[in-house]
Amino acid sequence: MIINIQRFTEQEKPHWDRLEALLQRRERDGLARMELPDIVEFHALYERAAADLARLSTYSGERDIRQYLEALVARAYGEVHETRRHAVRFRPLHWLTTVLPCTFRRHIRAFWLAVAVTLVGCVLGSFSIGLDATAKDILMPFPHLRQDPSQRVADEETESDNRMEGRKARGAAWYVTHNTKVAITTMALGVTWGVGTIVLLFTNGVMLGAVCADYAIAGETPFMVGWLLPHGSVEIPAIVLAGQAGLILALALIGWGDAVPLRQRLRRSTRDLMTIMGGVAILLAWAGFIESFLSQYHEPTIPYWVKIAFGSIQLLLLCAYLALAGRKHEKAEAE
Repeated sequence: MIINIQRFTEQEKPHWDRLEALLQRRERDGLARMELPDIVEFHALYERAAADLARLSTYSGERDIRQYLEALVARAYGEVHETRRHAVRFRPLHWLTTVLPCTFRRHIRAFWLAVAVTLVGCVLGSFSIGLDATAKDILMPFPHLRQDPSQRVADEETESDNRMEGRKARGAAWYVTHNTKVAITTMALGVTWGVGTIVLLFTNGVMLGAVCADYAIAGETPFMVGWLLPHGSVEIPAIVLAGQAGLILALALIGWGDAVPLRQRLRRSTRDLMTIMGGVAILLAWAGFIESFLSQYHEPTIPYWVKIAFGSIQLLLLCAYLALAGRKHEKAEAE
């Protein structure tokens, strides 16, 4: 058989490179699990490389190309016919800098839906307080939120002793525990086809909007922003992310436009749910610490502008992380 080696190599090299890239990605990231389109592509490239090797085996020249193909086909063969389970290598730094933000962006529509539901609740809660100030007895679950805003601000700013002394760690633990329960419930209610998740996000939005409107109407906006923003800039996104996870679960159950059986859809979404909820847990742990050690201190102890600046910078960093982290990895996979 006569082969134009140069033409043959130019024609087939892109396919070899793609097969090698898939193998490298699989070997590099033990947590990676090939989706069906990747598996189909991988198998087709493997068959093509094996056929190319068979053609070259009848040609005595170009020993280097033949050896390269032999190694490539052997690696692909081992991947195709491997019967042992791959050891899962959890790399925390890679997970934090790449897996989590990439998973978040892969389900960005579920996130925006969770944001929209929360904002609708905020608007309704604000209007409810604006139209009827007595509605806060119904909308606000905690007694200290029903207190007159101006009276609370006066009490907080004139309090001389450190009321959190000796209770910061216990307070942080309570905040983390309570908020984690809310987040897990928000995610778990995705089993109601997303109805429970949407209701809980809406309810949280109503309470948040009612609190903000109550303090704004009373002219205590600086206090309200300085009180809520340091921990809320992390806590509120965490709850919305939990809502995103709940909606992902709901979509897996409903299966719109997806012919894959229910069991496979749930199995496919499990890893993403665990990833997002892992990020939620980290954010809520940090928010609980900030709420106990910073948010509960007000002027003159800590100026409001310091707390507002801290919360604003924190929110900007979180947005930048979710929007930009892991972009190189996504680009490499796309190629």
